[in-house]
Amino acid sequence: MTPRDVLRKVRRLEIRTRRLVDESLAGSYHSVFKGRGVEFAEVREYQPGDDVRTIDWNVSAKMGHAFVKRFTEERELTVVLVVDASASGRFGTARATKAETAAEIGALLAFSAIRNNDRVGLLLFTDRVERFVPPRKGRQHGLRVLRDLLAFEPAGTGTDLRQALEVLRRVVTKRAVVFLISDFQAAGFDKALRGANRKHDLVAIWISDPREDALPDAGLIAMKDAETGLPVVVDSGSTAVRGLFAARRARERERLRQTLDEAGTDLLELSTGTDYDRALVGFFRERARRVSRAGA
Repeated sequence: MTPRDVLRKVRRLEIRTRRLVDESLAGSYHSVFKGRGVEFAEVREYQPGDDVRTIDWNVSAKMGHAFVKRFTEERELTVVLVVDASASGRFGTARATKAETAAEIGALLAFSAIRNNDRVGLLLFTDRVERFVPPRKGRQHGLRVLRDLLAFEPAGTGTDLRQALEVLRRVVTKRAVVFLISDFQAAGFDKALRGANRKHDLVAIWISDPREDALPDAGLIAMKDAETGLPVVVDSGSTAVRGLFAARRARERERLRQTLDEAGTDLLELSTGTDYDRALVGFFRERARRVSRAGA
């Protein structure tokens, strides 16, 4: 992809994502992730009816009468996109590859954050951390994130989720909203996932392709693992082979759901063939309802 092709694609995607953000996503994003904390504003004299738990005893002792702390809702968030750039993302049999779908979802989330005057950062990983873009504000920064999502050429091909999450913990010290976008073709990341979820508000976005769940009835198929390069020939004309393939995939899906659930991580499952913007809006609205019920 030439620099001109990248700029053209960035521009098209910016126009599309800005429209989607304006029309549907910004409000849902705001209702879920705004007001998740409070920050100290000032102290003032105690007035009848004030919550005694807000009394600042140090200031009150110095001044000789009661003062209370006043807090305001924390309005600014740090959003970090942790995006899987491994070779398995190049697979896609629907309207787009998994990597293209991940880039478009990342763009939607980045511009939602920018629209709300939040900072947004990016961590791209394969079997190593390929690039880290520290969180900042502004449209130009958002476009930089978008260019990296679309055009960055990784050196690695495999997937190391554990390392990516451990690096995230070290480089993002303030609590952030973290969107982990991956096809999750990895293992051994359970402990790192729990640690990241304790520190951050972590949302997993799992991108798959319909052909990963069910083989077509097409006879002998020569395939190659994109991450390891190992070739394999599969007899997709066999009903038994197709059944075993589907059963294995179902078990893998269930294991991943259980891993994320045990870590307390919210999960959104998306396919390359789905209308992901509507799915995101629905996910955020449901999450907002859960947050509202929990705070009631």
